[in-house]
Amino acid sequence: MSALTPLVELLPDAWHGRLSTSLTLLQEIDGRLGIEETYPPRDSIFSSLQIEPAKIKVVILGQDPYPNPLQANGLAFSVSSHTVKYPPSLKNILREYESDLSKPSPCNGDLSSWVGEGVLLLNTILTCRPGESLSHSEIGWQEFTRAILESCITSPSVGILWGSHAQKYRELFAPEMVIESPHPSPLSAYRGFFESKPFTRANALLKSNGRQPIDWTLRSA
Repeated sequence: MSALTPLVELLPDAWHGRLSTSLTLLQEIDGRLGIEETYPPRDSIFSSLQIEPAKIKVVILGQDPYPNPLQANGLAFSVSSHTVKYPPSLKNILREYESDLSKPSPCNGDLSSWVGEGVLLLNTILTCRPGESLSHSEIGWQEFTRAILESCITSPSVGILWGSHAQKYRELFAPEMVIESPHPSPLSAYRGFFESKPFTRANALLKSNGRQPIDWTLRSA
């Protein structure tokens, strides 16, 4: 078996300086992971960080990756473009996308185009074991991802915080830049996620702070 590439080497270069005091923690997390298989695959763990920190306009926080095969792609709530069966939360996000923005249904559930627009789609736990949600909740990821957020959130950054887990991080954002609602899970989406209009509200906040709005458009069929 070939040696695994260390996580420190997989971390995009633009983040090394900002996270210099957390690289030892990342090495410790790597040691706890060992050689076990993870979702997303190791080379996709930092997909959400394929954005320069200074270009972040909006942060959408998830909890941990989807635990089912061929779903997790390293971006919170997103799936790979070839995924046919969408997780329930993503289905509801796409339903709100269509309603809020008056756009047609996208052709797949890959949200990666938002990254290029300035959206940080960050899970607070970056890996899990196949089939086991929250299986890596005790190895240090939350401390590392909090360091990510603390290093890159500026006062005009919008936080879209869905559910109580994400809302634990509200203090990192300026109060007027926070958009909160219940989680898009089927268990809570009908309690205020639907019709919450997070995408148009985020753009309104960006424009009121002199920043370019996000083009939320996902490729339609």
